[in-house]
Amino acid sequence: MTYTVIYEHGPNDEGRDTWSAYVPDLTGVVSGGETREECELMIREAIELYVETMRDLGRPLPAASSEAGVVEIAA
Repeated sequence: MTYTVIYEHGPNDEGRDTWSAYVPDLTGVVSGGETREECELMIREAIELYVETMRDLGRPLPAASSEAGVVEIAA
């Protein structure tokens, strides 16, 4: 399965530089880290745990239906 992950970069509540991520197709699957690489590892683990939990409960996995894109405009 391939799911779209949205990464966001910016300061946290303490003003420190951080990364966060979420998966639009998997409700509640979010993670974060101090670097993009750490955030990617953590969101992968969160997705894997979500999938494992759904399988253990006998529930179907949500279909991957989200897409991300970039729009460039003149500023």
